[in-house]
Amino acid sequence: MDQVKERGMHEIHEVVEWMTGTGPGRRAGPGLSGVLLGGAARARTVADGPLRLAVVGECGAEEAELHRALAAVAAGRWAELTTWAGSYWVIADRPGERLVCGDLANVRGVFYTLTAHDEVRWATSPHLLASQTGAGVDLPLLAARTVAGEQHWPHHSPYTGVRAVPGGWGLHLTDDAVRLVDVTAVPEPVGLWEGADRFGQAFNEAVALRMRAGEGPVGADLSGGLDSSTAVLLAARQGEVRAVTYADPLTSAEDTAFAARVADHAGVWHRTAAGGQDELPFAFPAGAPAGDEPTLDAANTGMDSCYLAPVAGLRAHLTGHGGDVVLDASSACFPGLVQAGQRRRAHRQVVAWARLHNTAPGPLWQQVKDTADGYPHALAQTAQTLETGPVFAAPAHGAWSWLKLGTAATWLTADGRAAVAAWLRRAAQGAGEVRAEEFDQWAALRATGACARTSTPLYAALGVRPVHPYLDNQVVRAAFAIPAFDRHSTVSYKPLLAAALPDLPGWLTSRRSKGAFTAQRIAGLARHLARLRSLIADSPLVTAGLLDADAALRFLEAAARGERAAGLAELHQLLVTCHWLVTGPAPAPAWAPGVRSC
Repeated sequence: MDQVKERGMHEIHEVVEWMTGTGPGRRAGPGLSGVLLGGAARARTVADGPLRLAVVGECGAEEAELHRALAAVAAGRWAELTTWAGSYWVIADRPGERLVCGDLANVRGVFYTLTAHDEVRWATSPHLLASQTGAGVDLPLLAARTVAGEQHWPHHSPYTGVRAVPGGWGLHLTDDAVRLVDVTAVPEPVGLWEGADRFGQAFNEAVALRMRAGEGPVGADLSGGLDSSTAVLLAARQGEVRAVTYADPLTSAEDTAFAARVADHAGVWHRTAAGGQDELPFAFPAGAPAGDEPTLDAANTGMDSCYLAPVAGLRAHLTGHGGDVVLDASSACFPGLVQAGQRRRAHRQVVAWARLHNTAPGPLWQQVKDTADGYPHALAQTAQTLETGPVFAAPAHGAWSWLKLGTAATWLTADGRAAVAAWLRRAAQGAGEVRAEEFDQWAALRATGACARTSTPLYAALGVRPVHPYLDNQVVRAAFAIPAFDRHSTVSYKPLLAAALPDLPGWLTSRRSKGAFTAQRIAGLARHLARLRSLIADSPLVTAGLLDADAALRFLEAAARGERAAGLAELHQLLVTCHWLVTGPAPAPAWAPGVRSC
């Protein structure tokens, strides 16, 4: 067997050089070429004759494990190539076939398209493929994502004709076919206490991998919440951690106090940044990279540059992103129980949830029963609502639903409603029946991973390389093997964390509250109101006839006065989308460090 190769950032093209001219499609038939954007990722390859395997990213496999995995490549057992600790891409060849795979959470994205000559091209950058094929931005899809979320179209990128490989799937290429293969490989279901040990081991290993991978200190977010605090406590057992916290006059004092207490308990270096008016959201400073897709973090550039400055240049930066998804579950578990035939259990939980939120259980129970009718029905029903009108914003609080039309739906023009309805009908045609809690946990996971992926250029410009141990494949698998209604509790918060890591301090795992940045967002809207008005009024979504500028502007102005907190998340999404459309991603390089045609 060939020796394992390892290279740094500037030599990643040599690591995957074996893929050039040797993959499927390089003979007669459609070409199957791709581009891997590795950045600062570590890349390793092994080979045995025609069997070849590359892992690019943070992969915990030892050299011997990579060599043994060539047997899985030979047999086409693709999911086995995704079960090491860490976050990484996989590229594997056997005669006549290639697999290109990211991760379950979609932090490591993979995209593909057909050229004018019917060649299949893949890349880890959708914009790069769009620039090669001349594809433009799909404005109706961006409008649909703003109104309904991106979870209904996991196979689409923001560019016309550029397809996305959903998290948990791999792109399988042969000379005459392209298909997606399922690599989720979630273990058989187990109860909370049976699965807690496996989760604890997986998360410990995910954190330890980052601490082992290099020399020098590692940075870490420390907001004071359970997720980032746990990551800091585990990392501090492995090496030097430099933790940073953001605080301003609008920040929860309880969060700041908890962050300081965690840092003191762990004995780590800790800095709290004092933000102010200049750090409020929605400044959209000139010169900040736009990235391949709209990203929510584009609104927080001032805040991020303020609190992350002390850890710029460190080899990695730990975050708590994904903790909410894997440690807990939403109220989607209620209709899921109804779908599973456990109506009594569902009713008890709905009543308990209603009491906790000081609301009437009757209407909530009716919503739960209606939601149990299924996903395709909900998509088609919502499309009909948009087509026939009138459209009203759904209440902010209530039971979970497959698709809840919020305030953003009232900003659409008639053409915009028709365009979004058409996208929903296409989604309904391709949708199968699925349990509510299963749909929701995977949708939330992929949305969280996509947010982490799309914000990478912003953090790179600040000299920060975030890593997200909660989103690692094995951590996700260990969590999702525990049914959502076992991870969700109406009487305790994130019970999996305390069960999986019993040595965490009780004062941390017993915490029930966590501050939000709603006040900062409202203040940022007010501070930057004039510019944000122009951003919406001049948006391509408006000029294309999809968005009613007057309706959106009325909401913006009311939100800036603090009168419309219920629709802030949708307004946030609209503003970053409008900003991205007028800024646009940087031109894609033909070749650069960390870029390689395959």
